[in-house]
Amino acid sequence: MEPFVLKESKFFSIEDWTGKYPGLAAGFSTKNGGNSNGDYSSLNLGLHVNDSVQAVCGNREILSDAIGFPLPAWTGAEQTHETYIRKVSKEDAGTGALDYSQAFRRTDGFFTLEQGLLLTLCFADCVPLYFIHPDSGAIGAAHAGWKGTVGGIAGNMAGVFKNEGIDPGEILAAIGPSICEKCYIVDSRVVNLVKNRLEDVDKKPYNQVKENQYQLDLKEVNKQLLMKSGVREENIIVSGYCTSCHEEYFFSHRRDGGKTGRMMSYIGWKEADFS
Repeated sequence: MEPFVLKESKFFSIEDWTGKYPGLAAGFSTKNGGNSNGDYSSLNLGLHVNDSVQAVCGNREILSDAIGFPLPAWTGAEQTHETYIRKVSKEDAGTGALDYSQAFRRTDGFFTLEQGLLLTLCFADCVPLYFIHPDSGAIGAAHAGWKGTVGGIAGNMAGVFKNEGIDPGEILAAIGPSICEKCYIVDSRVVNLVKNRLEDVDKKPYNQVKENQYQLDLKEVNKQLLMKSGVREENIIVSGYCTSCHEEYFFSHRRDGGKTGRMMSYIGWKEADFS
């Protein structure tokens, strides 16, 4: 069953989690229901594309209202296709929420043990990763394009939890809407990097379609890397949505030729006084 459930027109919620853990907000926005025009129509949440900053800030307000999580509690990252995960606290609330120049530099993942923070990242084909340890309340979010994936950001996040005394076997992980293997063609250079990461797995997450051209399943690569890092397969849920195929819901960097908007992944525990 699809774990990401459409709410209104503006966002998908991870119902497996939000229905079980009161106060948790976790999901992925759509491209619909916002203020932006043209290539960015309409709920573009990326401050780093050439959209009107005023429109994007308005769109972020729209999502904030829809999910019930105030903008001053959001954290945002530069996202440079690297593997650095930043531990954030309430002191970081609002950083990068409305000003990209203030977003955390060279950061592609967030981790926190605190309530009242919404961890946000932007996407237009790359893989959104979500993490939660229900007993401690620890949560994480990561941005995994092919560079971050082969760089090991999934395992890095498992390592951050482990450093906090949390057994990776107790982590729940979700892999969100992102480009599917049929829409994602890469060359042998990328596939060789994947092979180096997954030398000992039986299920190969790539398929050669012609010389030096491969379909690559980035969701499956990340799932296998999570399992190698100690996350149990039964604790990993994977969205079947493709950001390229499902044009009615999503922007897609590949499909739209690079000039397009961004969706947002988000996860956070609401504080009682937010409601």
